[in-house]
Amino acid sequence: MFRLIIGVLLFLTLLPGGAGADSAPAAEPLQIAFMPDVHFHDVYGEFRDGAFEGLPNSKSGRKATIRSMRAQLHSTRLFNENYFALLAALDDVARRGVKLVALPGDFSDDGQPLHIRGLRRILDNYSQTYGMRFFATPGNHDPVRPLDSPGGEPDFLGAGGHQQAIFSRGADKCLAYQGTWAVIKGDNTPDTICSEEIRHMGYGGILAELASFGFFPDSRDLYWESPYSDYQTDTYSFHQASQQAELDQRNYEICAQGTGGAYKQAGYSQCQQVADASYLVEPVPDLWLLAIDANVYVPKVASGEFAGSGNAGYNKLVSHKTQVLDWIRSVVKRAASQGKTLLAFSHFPMTEFYDGQSQAIAQVFGREALQLTRRPTDKVGQLLADTGLTLHVGGHMHFNDTGTIKGSQGNTLVNIQAPSLAAYVPAYKLLTLHSDRQVEVDTIVLNKVPRFDELFEHYAQEYQVSSHNAPPWDKGILTAKSYREFTLWHLQELTRLRFLPGEWPPDLREALLAFNGWQLMVLSGFNGDREQALNVLTQSKDWQSADISLRNNWPYPSVMPEELSRWTGFELALDFYRLRNAGSLALADIPAKRILAYQLLAQRLNRSEQPEGSPQWALKTRLSQLLAIFQALQQGEPDRHFIVNLDNGQVIQGN
Repeated sequence: MFRLIIGVLLFLTLLPGGAGADSAPAAEPLQIAFMPDVHFHDVYGEFRDGAFEGLPNSKSGRKATIRSMRAQLHSTRLFNENYFALLAALDDVARRGVKLVALPGDFSDDGQPLHIRGLRRILDNYSQTYGMRFFATPGNHDPVRPLDSPGGEPDFLGAGGHQQAIFSRGADKCLAYQGTWAVIKGDNTPDTICSEEIRHMGYGGILAELASFGFFPDSRDLYWESPYSDYQTDTYSFHQASQQAELDQRNYEICAQGTGGAYKQAGYSQCQQVADASYLVEPVPDLWLLAIDANVYVPKVASGEFAGSGNAGYNKLVSHKTQVLDWIRSVVKRAASQGKTLLAFSHFPMTEFYDGQSQAIAQVFGREALQLTRRPTDKVGQLLADTGLTLHVGGHMHFNDTGTIKGSQGNTLVNIQAPSLAAYVPAYKLLTLHSDRQVEVDTIVLNKVPRFDELFEHYAQEYQVSSHNAPPWDKGILTAKSYREFTLWHLQELTRLRFLPGEWPPDLREALLAFNGWQLMVLSGFNGDREQALNVLTQSKDWQSADISLRNNWPYPSVMPEELSRWTGFELALDFYRLRNAGSLALADIPAKRILAYQLLAQRLNRSEQPEGSPQWALKTRLSQLLAIFQALQQGEPDRHFIVNLDNGQVIQGN
């Protein structure tokens, strides 16, 4: 580790404005920022073919190419405001003097040329201005498929506040057209713009555009390799690395049933050659960054196409990309023997991300709800721990979480789920490497983002022409005074418009939308007829009697009935998503008395007696399970500020 400190000092002297040998600066710990799921959309990007001009913006004086607010409020990510969030995050990194920034996947929104070019311009500017180095690894949105594929969306925001469909050749109405772009007239429907600027680029196009961000060797780096390199550190040369980094030499065979090539088994079929963007880089002495391309695009049987990688992750990597797992084992062993500090990052989580509550969530919501299909199985997590990795930073889920898993050989793997800049709570992870094999992890929240409301004038016009759509979005989001408040509004509307209608059991959803906090307390001890509609039930004599009895004998003076009546069951659902997404970061947005009320409600439900099989029993059971999950999500590993010991994987709460 002494060599690492010396390397950092040398690295600092080489930076613009860095101190020379005469000034003998004190050694500063090396810091690395991790920003997954930027989902960059260039809101001022220009269509090179002139297919779409954009919307004149009065604040910037530029023309905005954006998605509609309605589209944003039905998506787990923002499409537009994250443009400004990225600038704010990079400005914050610059103020802190951080020079290394990792982008663990979904750095773009669907790998479209328009947005990839814009991302490169911004990263190049920060590299040139502040001496930053960026190291990216792809996620399932970049690329969407391993090869170029049709892209586009029906809900760009067009003139007059109306939605504008823009697609590339082969998609929707743009199946075939002449020239570089076209407008397809609709039959009693809006026109569709067709442009190749909005296609989904595959590995070739994306890596060529972003070549300088880790995907290929750089002469400034001390070492670089891919899983397909045949050299080692003692024989390394930049020239040889550059030759072997060509994309056609980084292909592997994948079959519908599993890994091809040397791993292929009898009966494997539909085998295809696919690129792999994984790499290992040593940007400063003794620091190894392991960038794992965990995308797995399984060939579809008898179709010649590929499945997306969104739900594949490490569950499919261990079966369909075995060579990468073997390579990770090799890197871990070599890092240990050569005294390197190894930090791994990829787009997908390596461990369970629900604080051990996945099974309970499946019981309440269903086995495929709440993105449970993206959860690595325990067996897969143990296999990853058995590689010897100690620390991995992932994304994909837009969650703030820390998970640990122990392998069969006793090694502990710590998986840090870094939040997204494009969702609630917007934040990034900052890792500080200390000389005693301790990694300090801090979560930097972007409460304020300059210019976050720059596009609101366009949304106001959209609302005027679309408010009749059912259900309409709440224009209150345009009153947000900060970016954090804006992302909270986004989550609230997402919960109302998508999550509750699509993910929640009908009886639980019905109760939460019908009752306030006090009524949920009454329900917890109510044994009357639940066959009635809820609005009728609350007017019944049995309910009124239960209400009066509980009010007269209320045993919890710390939370009074009047306070419970001020919040609704919808707030409980929203708080659940706040906590699921942001972990301890959400506690600033959930009143402490409401958390206490949830605890009291859970206690009453656990004591409630109800005939098994009755409608009351089913509803109360679901509600009790939900509250148990809610409490458990508050008790996981530290997720805001903590220390990871690289020697044993121990996670220690920070100050």
